[in-house]
Amino acid sequence: MAHSYFLPLFISLIVISSVSANFQRDVEITWGDGRGQITNNGELLTLSLDKSSGSGFQSKNEYLFGKIDMQMKLVPGNSAGTVTTLYVSYITTFIFLLLHFEVLVTKISFSLQLKSPGTTWDEIDFEFLGNLSGDPYTLHTNVYTQGKGDKEQQFKLWFDPTADFHTYTILWNPQRIIFTVDGTPIREFKNMESVGTLFPKNQPMRMYSSLWNADDWATRGGLVKTDWSKAPFTASYRGFNQEACVWSNGKSSCPNGSGQGTTGSWLSQELDSTAQERMRWVQKNYMIYNYCTDTKRFPQGLPKECFAA
Repeated sequence: MAHSYFLPLFISLIVISSVSANFQRDVEITWGDGRGQITNNGELLTLSLDKSSGSGFQSKNEYLFGKIDMQMKLVPGNSAGTVTTLYVSYITTFIFLLLHFEVLVTKISFSLQLKSPGTTWDEIDFEFLGNLSGDPYTLHTNVYTQGKGDKEQQFKLWFDPTADFHTYTILWNPQRIIFTVDGTPIREFKNMESVGTLFPKNQPMRMYSSLWNADDWATRGGLVKTDWSKAPFTASYRGFNQEACVWSNGKSSCPNGSGQGTTGSWLSQELDSTAQERMRWVQKNYMIYNYCTDTKRFPQGLPKECFAA
């Protein structure tokens, strides 16, 4: 397939708070007993997984809306059973073990996420489900609001994410969430509260990422187990950039403490016609699962947002 469709989409931004992050300054390794390492004067972070444990880190800042970029190089070779995750999430008292902090005993998962705390948490997910050598990674996306998810879309990538670093971006503003890979949008989740669909907008979230073993479900539904002779598995990070409304002491760094931004900024960013065409091309050629077409999963009818324009 012609890769010329995937020229990066450059967007002019008026930034409320734009910071090229230093890992030593801006994140903390939260688990892994030394398996997470920050090197190169804070410019490179690596997470490792062996049979005993995986590892993970989180941002020191909380955000209430933001644009988070991370360059990642995934586990090479046979990574079956691994999951790498990148996410933003809100957490209050909920102990988050389901996908990102629990070290299971067989598959590898890699994640990049925004997430909030609590039993009614919000969360925005990139998850990378490991593969057999020669097979493509599965890129899993999801959005949770008040603890409710079930909004998965999955893709195969059009490049080898283990050969070099690639940029994965979560853009979250009051109107929409946009997932992009190397500047190409792959998914847009719009604020459809008008039809009764929940949208994360009230709970500040941190950025989390982890590498963990999930071979009970990650590769081919758990049929392919982790080959521990290939351990340790290592994922690498660089180029962490945060353009965000930082939440601190109950206040936002954005003007008026609200999500209303200057026209043209990421706070009001939307996809233009060119970006929408690129996203449709990705979804036509690389999407392998869409909850909005899964009538067996929703026998009483698809979610309302699936019918909204």
